[in-house]
Amino acid sequence: MSAAPAPAAGEERPAPGYRVHRPALPEVCPRDPALMVLTGDAGGRCEVFAVDARTGRARQVTDRPRGTLHCAIDADAAVWWFEEDEDGLGRWCFQDFHGGPVRPGLTGPSPGAPRGLAVVGDGTVAVGLGDRRGLTVHLGRRGGEGRPVLRVEGHAVLAGVSPDARLLAVTGTAASERAVAVHTAGGEAAAVLSGRDGGLWALGFAPGAGEAELLLVRQDGDRYVPATWRADGGVRLHRWCSFDTEITARWYPRGRRILVRQDRHGRSRLFTADLDRRTLAPVPVPPGSVLDAAPRPDGEVHYLWTDTATPPRAYSASGAALPAVDVPPVRVPGRHTELWTPGPDGEVHTLLSLPEHPARPPLVLLVHGGPADHDRDAYDPVVHSLVASGFAVARVNYRGSTGYGPRWRAAYGEGVGLTQVADLAAVRADVLARGLADPGAVGLWGTSWGGYLVLLALGTRPGLWRAGVAVKPLADCATAHRTGTPALRALDEALFGGTPEQVPDRYARSSPVRYAHRVRAPLLMAAATRDVKCPPEQVRTYLAALRASGVRHEEMWLDSGHDGYLGSDHVAVLRRALGFLDRELRGPGRAADHDSPHRQGRGKDRPPQSAAGDR
Repeated sequence: MSAAPAPAAGEERPAPGYRVHRPALPEVCPRDPALMVLTGDAGGRCEVFAVDARTGRARQVTDRPRGTLHCAIDADAAVWWFEEDEDGLGRWCFQDFHGGPVRPGLTGPSPGAPRGLAVVGDGTVAVGLGDRRGLTVHLGRRGGEGRPVLRVEGHAVLAGVSPDARLLAVTGTAASERAVAVHTAGGEAAAVLSGRDGGLWALGFAPGAGEAELLLVRQDGDRYVPATWRADGGVRLHRWCSFDTEITARWYPRGRRILVRQDRHGRSRLFTADLDRRTLAPVPVPPGSVLDAAPRPDGEVHYLWTDTATPPRAYSASGAALPAVDVPPVRVPGRHTELWTPGPDGEVHTLLSLPEHPARPPLVLLVHGGPADHDRDAYDPVVHSLVASGFAVARVNYRGSTGYGPRWRAAYGEGVGLTQVADLAAVRADVLARGLADPGAVGLWGTSWGGYLVLLALGTRPGLWRAGVAVKPLADCATAHRTGTPALRALDEALFGGTPEQVPDRYARSSPVRYAHRVRAPLLMAAATRDVKCPPEQVRTYLAALRASGVRHEEMWLDSGHDGYLGSDHVAVLRRALGFLDRELRGPGRAADHDSPHRQGRGKDRPPQSAAGDR
């Protein structure tokens, strides 16, 4: 919430005025809310900063060649961060807020992927570390030896520790028999909660003394309902507080109150729910998206707000002035509107951004990932760059997206991926029928699952597109399942109804590599050599199929993982993609000036109720 400090001496920014921004509020020390940690820009990398709100001073805590993203602060004002290698494996470290020696959070555990960190008031630390087979939870005193207390096979994440450090909560696949499990500090099972009747997600234990109480969200028919679990009473649904679209929530620091954030039709709502009084009160926010929201010890609510034309800004619900998030004072040019396109399971919602000129510009469908995610009425530097360069941008919340209710999220009637491609094609036709874009210059751009849909659309409906950009995509479904993480294998099996060995035809029918020989539009493929979510092996298989069929394409390989923290990588992809689309959709000699925004880099804002392991 303060300006990101200047880069370290001798460091060079990847481009003039370019910075990395992660849209999230700072983490606040429970005992002294003036002490905060956040990730900010350090010469085009994400790094961790400690901020003292009383003095306005910021201290750069980490300085690593590939950047640092995960951070936290505990009640004793120790600053935590995850120190990972180029493959995403590592350990948690900590340091006193004002500096001093760097120490391992727990000694003993082997390096793993970050799958949860919890530090309670007495200095007890629980660390979740993942590997290719599952999760191990280690417990110990801060800086001391960590002992493994729990092993969970398959997808699982440590969701929290009770304030007395006697209970651990682990969340797994939301719709499974073991959606949430509560264990004692010794590893014994205290409760196993099923999500088979819709879905169940754990959001953490209530702070403070007293009976341990775990906050949950349950899908209850066509609604999403906050719930709580106690050892003496089991799960209690608070149906008086139900919502028609996805929610997430967090405890207030005091009392049995929760702050609820609802994602609805590409925008956000905030509410305060008092669980004792059974009251629900809206927290006024402007139309747009709340990327992060946090209740403070004084009862105040701080939130990070944005819309398509406005970079994120921090606000207080009371109207009190807050330090500005370090973003450029710019607005995205053009006109920003929305479309609702008729479809077999209801209307498809699209966020449409149109440039000032020309009247019928080339159109880029910017396809979101997930699949359990959605495009928001929120600032996106890719949208900014495209609109400023004279492109129209359509962001389609196809079937399977969050923010439109359980039925929309579960609508896969035409098959995995193929359903979503049908929605992209329908929106394309709608935009063109309204005369809003050039019918001969329509392209696609997507990352991760969005890149998968780009490849599938190019192959299954080749006559509709003039160009495609796929960044770190899923390209061969069966290979990705075999080589992916436990979370992604669980996601695939839920979507396809089994493994590739059990339902091979379903995987093959939805796999882009099957249709590679049908692709006609030129493709820019940007992939990562250390990607564990969309592994490079299956990308190389797809590229080999393109070469065998003589399909014109370009390759761009990044020496990074799926979620890169280096601004230089993001801006390199942005520039390459803009140049590629300019050539393919406008032709030689028609290049526009690229009025790119000052910073680039998508933040991760995945509500806890979204399926863990989304691409």
